[in-house]
Amino acid sequence: MTYLITGGSGFIGSHLVEHLLKNGHSVISIDNFDDFYDYRIKVRNTLESVGIDPHFSFEDKELDIQKLIFETSNTRFQLYYQDIRDQEGLRKIFAKHPIELVIHLAALAGVRPSIERPLEYEEVNIRGTMNLWELCRDFKINKFVCASSSSVYGNNVSVPFRETDSVDAPISPYAATKRSCEILGHVYHHLNHIDMIQLRFFTVYGPRQRPDLAIHKFTKLIAENKEIPFYGDGTTSRDYTYIDDIILGILRSIRYLETHDHVYEIINLGENEVVSLQEMVNILEMHLDKKAIKKNLPLQPGDVQRTFADITKARNLLGYHPTTKFQNGTKKFVEWFLRK
Repeated sequence: MTYLITGGSGFIGSHLVEHLLKNGHSVISIDNFDDFYDYRIKVRNTLESVGIDPHFSFEDKELDIQKLIFETSNTRFQLYYQDIRDQEGLRKIFAKHPIELVIHLAALAGVRPSIERPLEYEEVNIRGTMNLWELCRDFKINKFVCASSSSVYGNNVSVPFRETDSVDAPISPYAATKRSCEILGHVYHHLNHIDMIQLRFFTVYGPRQRPDLAIHKFTKLIAENKEIPFYGDGTTSRDYTYIDDIILGILRSIRYLETHDHVYEIINLGENEVVSLQEMVNILEMHLDKKAIKKNLPLQPGDVQRTFADITKARNLLGYHPTTKFQNGTKKFVEWFLRK
């Protein structure tokens, strides 16, 4: 099979690329190496995902990315330095390769930054996604996996969160863009017969996690004996999902689409285990054998009180069974962090 992955140099994308290549598939990866965080992290992700030594020279961004594209290109993998807002640039890629299924992971991420830059989030997350659907229609590609987010639930009062719950009250522009894509996705499914699974990811963590996310940020600050920003009283909670379990869910979704027609589904991918902010810090302290220095701060606008995935649908439809408990997953993450 030939798969196109957007955001293929990111945290989740690079793990998916690595898995698909190891299983003999062909992968077309696109990423714009956005400066939301240090682009060199994505360069290393990409090199690791294709089995290349991740030591790399970073003298010039443009030259480095071009060199990266050259070094990682082989008969089963092709990397494109491409923005999903540029439909004509995407069209050239679609025209060049016999793409059979699209896994769309690219997005402007982050709840708090979306409050400051809502128009840019709309442009990337909604228009960029629509560009892909337009091209899928034009090139007769009718299988599509799309990354949504647990943020669409907002401050949902019913727990655990079920796909049938109302999600009409998002509390950040980021969440609103993800919900918009779920709705627009159904339009393209209905009008253009694109079979689609929208996956609501619940706080993914593990090796290669983005440095701005709490587990990575806290691990780094605790290791360096620096203050961690501790928002609220520590009772906010998240359903943290280990990267291997998320990849399992994506692969099961791909398989489901390949073996079924007339599909439009929204599915939670979580661990079905809730961990409070204070518990998360305690566990990181244990793995690092260091005490965190807290800087107590008020809750941030756009942050939800808790997330908690009901994964009954994923279990029944996909055979999704997450296996990594939070304490084990964070241990693996800290081990990766200390040796990288």
